[in-house]
Amino acid sequence: MSNQVNHVVSSRLLIVTDAWRPQINGVVRTLESVGQALTSMGHQVHYLTPERFWTVPVPSYPEVRISLASPGAVSRQIQMVNPDHIHIATEGPLGLLARQYCIDRRLCFTTSFHTRFPEYVAMRVPVPTEWGYSYMRWFHAAAARTLVPTPSLRDDLTARGFERLGLWSRGVDGVRFRPGAKTMFNDLAGPHLLYVGRVAAEKNVEAFLDLEVPGSKIVVGDGPDCARLMREHPEAVFMGYRHGEELGAIYRSADVLVFPSRTDTFGNVITEALASGTPVAALPVTGPLDVLSDPRAGALHEDLNVAVTRALRLSRTDARQHGELFTWAASARQLANALEPLHRRLDAVG
Repeated sequence: MSNQVNHVVSSRLLIVTDAWRPQINGVVRTLESVGQALTSMGHQVHYLTPERFWTVPVPSYPEVRISLASPGAVSRQIQMVNPDHIHIATEGPLGLLARQYCIDRRLCFTTSFHTRFPEYVAMRVPVPTEWGYSYMRWFHAAAARTLVPTPSLRDDLTARGFERLGLWSRGVDGVRFRPGAKTMFNDLAGPHLLYVGRVAAEKNVEAFLDLEVPGSKIVVGDGPDCARLMREHPEAVFMGYRHGEELGAIYRSADVLVFPSRTDTFGNVITEALASGTPVAALPVTGPLDVLSDPRAGALHEDLNVAVTRALRLSRTDARQHGELFTWAASARQLANALEPLHRRLDAVG
């Protein structure tokens, strides 16, 4: 990828997001990592997040909180930054208020599609997914460009009526997540099968825990389904959230990362595992289909038992080599090139 950045040299970017610390998920990790990479390139990156406002927990999902912000408060925060570009990363309350701020002032902005919320909501509330996609189409239709992480998601959203879609891939910290000695799980029967992520219905964690492959199942993460799954699967090891070097050691010590989700749009944990030299087993759906484009790095199959069995035969060297294709610097350049100046007319956007 070229090192050139089109019209955003030394720009001031405001990223608006409803997903932020202390949440632990791919959206937060992506926005933080890309912001750091953009800053190292000379850009000024600011965030408008729930940290600045009162919040309330989402029913049945207390680790996710939504902001109670007023239009005036959001306007003041935006004006204090005086950005050259506004990127709205989420479709929640802050995203809605920032969107309206831009529309009222006829400002150009970009958005990104990180999460299949229509499917997530339908798993908890008996409403058709198309209702959710109607809202998402409406939300993103006002943007100059909506960025998605993979070609297959772009194709899916195009078929659903979304317009002006662009690609914005993800990266991985190849220093923290690197190959090395197997230092953990030596007291557990092998092979060591790993799941990393939220323990929630939309992640399909039960498909991982129901695997019939011999070995030990290790869950790193937490969420609303964790207590129930711990009771139902006492044979599995639940470690809660892990971070930093310890998380890197966990990836290095696993024989396979199992990614059972059908609804993720990318899967940052896939690239973290690959960078650690750990092959991946996943379903052949959006996200894994794009990331695991080299069959030497991961195995895809509708039967996760088959995918895991095949992944156990793969080379850790090949997995690492494929993981090196994903860098945060490349991801940051991709985002920078997709941004639009605030005062550019929407009808001039290609």
